[in-house]
Formats: sequence, C-alpha cells, structure tokens
Amino acid sequence: QVQLVESGGGLVQAGGSLRLSCAASGRTVNSVTMGWFRQAPGKEREFVAAITWSGSRLYYAGSVKGRFTVSRDNAKNTVCLQMNSLKPDDTAVYYCAARDSAGGLGPADFSSWGQGTQVTVSS
Repeated sequence: QVQLVESGGGLVQAGGSLRLSCAASGRTVNSVTMGWFRQAPGKEREFVAAITWSGSRLYYAGSVKGRFTVSRDNAKNTVCLQMNSLKPDDTAVYYCAARDSAGGLGPADFSSWGQGTQVTVSS
C-alpha cells in the first residue's frame, strides 16, 4: 500500500491557476499509473487526469484538456497537476490516486487514495 498526501488547494478567482502536488510514501510509485480525480458536492467522483509510470502517456478528461497538465517526478515520488484557466465548475475536492495494475481510468481501478484537497473557484 502507498500513502498519498495532496497539497496546493485553495481559493482562486475564475481564470486563475493552482498547482496541486501529491507526495507518495510507503513504497515507490515509480512503476504505477498515477491519477487525479475530483468530487463536487452532490456529485460522483470523476476522473480528471492520469500519467503512466514512465510519463510517456497522459490522459485527460475532456472538460480539463488544454487547461490542466499532469506531471510526475519519480525521483521525488511526487505527481503534480497544474490547473490553468480555472472555472467555477472546477470547484471540488481533488484526490490523488495510484493504480497498482493494468486497468481503466475509473475510480474503482485505483487502489490507493489521498485524503483530498479543496479547490474553490469563485466567479
């Protein structure tokens, strides 16, 4: 099991930027796919972005493509999500997650989760 801790959330005006970080501990995450998810009040948790262990493949939800960028630093066991041109609809708790084996990009495919960090975008 890997422990994940997110940071970098906060309150920002529409059009602004935030950078989320996810620090992993417990075991290396160099060989796993890392993902970001979000959950708004009253809504289901949804996929935002993912990056394979090598960083060679990136995946994005259509709603964030072109605005968000996922990256990782295996030497530091960290994954980041750069969020630009933020919109009020991006308001949610953002979660970092790790996928231990091959699978899809849904929440059920990821086995380790952080506690989440709140992102609030004001209009």
